[in-house]
Amino acid sequence: MTFSWLTFLHGGILQWGPWALLAVTLVLTHITIAAVTLFLHRSQAHRGLDLHPVVAHFFRFWLWFTTGMVTREWVAIHRKHHAKCEREGDPHSPVVFGLGQVFFRGAELYRDEAGNADTLKRYGHGVPDDWIERRLYSRHNLLGIMLMLLIDLALFGVVGLTIWAVQMAWIPFWAAGVVNGLGHAWGYRNFACPDQSTNVVPWGVLIGGEELHNNHHAYGTSAKFSSRWYEFDLGWGYIRILQFFGLAKVRRVAPRLRWQANGPVAIEAMDQEQLQEIIAHRYDVLARYSRMIKSAVAHEIKVLKLRRCKAERTLLRRCRQWLLRDPQALAPLQQAEVARALTIAPTLSTLLQMRHELTAIWESSTVSSDQLLADLRAWCQRAQASGIEGLEQFAYRLRSYAA
Repeated sequence: MTFSWLTFLHGGILQWGPWALLAVTLVLTHITIAAVTLFLHRSQAHRGLDLHPVVAHFFRFWLWFTTGMVTREWVAIHRKHHAKCEREGDPHSPVVFGLGQVFFRGAELYRDEAGNADTLKRYGHGVPDDWIERRLYSRHNLLGIMLMLLIDLALFGVVGLTIWAVQMAWIPFWAAGVVNGLGHAWGYRNFACPDQSTNVVPWGVLIGGEELHNNHHAYGTSAKFSSRWYEFDLGWGYIRILQFFGLAKVRRVAPRLRWQANGPVAIEAMDQEQLQEIIAHRYDVLARYSRMIKSAVAHEIKVLKLRRCKAERTLLRRCRQWLLRDPQALAPLQQAEVARALTIAPTLSTLLQMRHELTAIWESSTVSSDQLLADLRAWCQRAQASGIEGLEQFAYRLRSYAA
């Protein structure tokens, strides 16, 4: 009897070896990742995807069983993050709270915001509110994870406690820490959306596509997160499989960027359809503009080096990242440094002014579409007459967007 109990405690009912235990841990945590990205995020929070009721309820049960997260709370907090991204009121912004706090205490920030009744009321609409949600999933959200602990202990013995601990830490670390933390501080950007969101890596595998965070912030309601040929969104792969079996319906994806077959149109030939296409892809337009500014800054630094202007070159290097940001988001000292740098390189001042005028075209809500088109044509004419090679090429490329 003693030996039997020791054996049970050592390996539980299954008596699996270390590699099998590692494999089952990865499978269990990955199902949780799939539930978060497909059900909570793409389907519930942003309505980019409809899931078959059987699939949706399985994910609801699994999240209750393995995380204790309440659908309404998660959705409300995430929607508020998008509504107030990186401003006061953002529940988990590294800009507001600091990267360290979001990375290491992201789950605590979620719990704090979940207690905000106003957040739940304002942003938590349209989520499941049936009998089982009210009486079990929301009311007894800790019961599921306690049952999961008992099952892990029964199946795997004492090591089941470790497996359970990994399950409990998986979402707080990867989603609350890595995506919400590093996803606004480190990585690359395809789109110049008005926040600091980044793609942590181009292969969204560990977190089911959630690593492609900049793409998501650019087109929040898209069910597909990848946008470049080298990016892989595993969650989108699962969606395609579910579609094949009639278990999912995609409602929205990011608009596909197309180019004029015969090259850029004449400025006078730019029409309303092309204007709307440019507006739809405005974050791509701004990203291309940012790359053009980076090239111009590199050229100016090279010129200053040849002229042996060390102090000016150092100043411009210090300011080059600030030049790509909204001036209102800069600290007063940073704004003063940028102003000094622009006196050294007047070409950059022209580029920043033209960027401001370009963004004003799609930010205006009181101007008629005919006036916006006239403004776009006038902007292209000024750009091509600027004498700045990069700006001229940018205007040429802008006229190549196809409707």
